Amino acid sequence: MYQHSKQILTSGLPLAEAEKAIIMLHGRGATAESIMSLKDELHLAGAAVIAPQATNHSWYPYSFLVTVEQNQPALDSALGLIDDLVKDALAAGIPLNKIYFLGFSQGACLALEYIARHAEGYGGVIAYTGGLIGDQLNSEKYTGDLAGTPVLITTGNPDPHVPLVRVEQTVNMLKNLNASVTLKVYNGRSHTIQNEELQLANDLVLK
Repeated sequence: MYQHSKQILTSGLPLAEAEKAIIMLHGRGATAESIMSLKDELHLAGAAVIAPQATNHSWYPYSFLVTVEQNQPALDSALGLIDDLVKDALAAGIPLNKIYFLGFSQGACLALEYIARHAEGYGGVIAYTGGLIGDQLNSEKYTGDLAGTPVLITTGNPDPHVPLVRVEQTVNMLKNLNASVTLKVYNGRSHTIQNEELQLANDLVLK
């Protein structure tokens, strides 16, 4: 098991000069550079773009569908790293409603889990192929109010790693926390991010 060191790739404006911040979380086996490569397709003018690198290229060791305990301590370490980045943005004067999250696959699961555990009014969340983490979802674990935070979740059906039923459970859980959720399912889509999904993020979350 591993603890995540704070290896952060940044682009756009420095936090102290930015009006908003986006935390971008890569998938299993990938890199901060790979997720950062999406930034030019997204409406991020005036933003600090922040992409942490997972130790050993993985945020947690096993599937997001096993028990939470099986993915510890890596999972808590990853969530703690995101919390540190949020606090860094707040300390630089960026309010919660100007903090955004984007993740793909394992990174999408992590972004969704973070906002559900720390439900506040964020700028928005873009989750490309992901869902809340654990073998079972327990609504008692998620409290707070997402206060209308726009959340875009896209997924393929079937997806080799993320079953649609978990995505749908996640949508319901987030709506119960008062998020404004848009779900887009692409039948037969491979485990990737399409141009249309980037455009949806611009239209629905980053507008």
